Amino acid sequence: MNFMSGFLKGMALGAGAIAPGVSGGALAVIFGLYDKITYFIANFTKNFKENIIYFMPVGIGGAAGVLIFSRIIEYLFKFHEVEVKYAFVGLMFGTLPSVIQEANKKGYKHKYLIALVLSLGITLIAAYFENNSVNFMHDGGTSIIHMIIYGVIIGFGTIIPGISASIILMYMGAYEIVIGAISNIQIAVIFYLGIGFVISVLLFAKLICILFEKAYGITYYAILGLVLGSVVSIFPGVEFTLDYLLNFIILIACWFLSYSLSKIGKSKEAKS
Repeated sequence: MNFMSGFLKGMALGAGAIAPGVSGGALAVIFGLYDKITYFIANFTKNFKENIIYFMPVGIGGAAGVLIFSRIIEYLFKFHEVEVKYAFVGLMFGTLPSVIQEANKKGYKHKYLIALVLSLGITLIAAYFENNSVNFMHDGGTSIIHMIIYGVIIGFGTIIPGISASIILMYMGAYEIVIGAISNIQIAVIFYLGIGFVISVLLFAKLICILFEKAYGITYYAILGLVLGSVVSIFPGVEFTLDYLLNFIILIACWFLSYSLSKIGKSKEAKS
């Protein structure tokens, strides 16, 4: 992976991490980075230098994505939410073939589909309750403990595919607090968010890494179910109007773009 490719993927991950309804973990799976990231975090000292060089552009891109897109995404979701969600769905669907190929890398068994169906069902049920519970949330707190908890939630959404940390923060009444702190670079708040994020990522990355080592196929198909559930849950629906025709054009264009990029990425990996 060259620097620009890693930087752009990192930027997309950063943008996705703060976009409501989008799972940063799902995007990591789609970009073929998920198992690599979790293994690196869970085995931090192993091949440390090589991993730092490999993930540095991703990290730089991720930080840039969060800082640059925090205000842009806030604006887009406020005024063009449907169009943005169609774009994300197209991007996700375009890379699903490469994700399935990665899931079958160590062989395929029919029992893997059970894990997929179960995780897909759990994600859809969770999305249903999310969509029907938004009015019951209270205003988020702004204490140090609250900020660390928000960081833990962001880390959880980053590591577990299909889980949107931004949606959870919205339901807690904390999304605007967090996005405002990031977009305005409030160092103290970002510091405590970072503490919670690191704690969460380290804990869950180790767990996921163990699952990959012990049951690669089942784990990957379970994650694939979470990703599919994430795609379905953010789909904004269909109306037979000119606006929605344009939205479908956006979806198809984003599908073609991501499918082409994933094919190019796979062909480069095969050559190397």
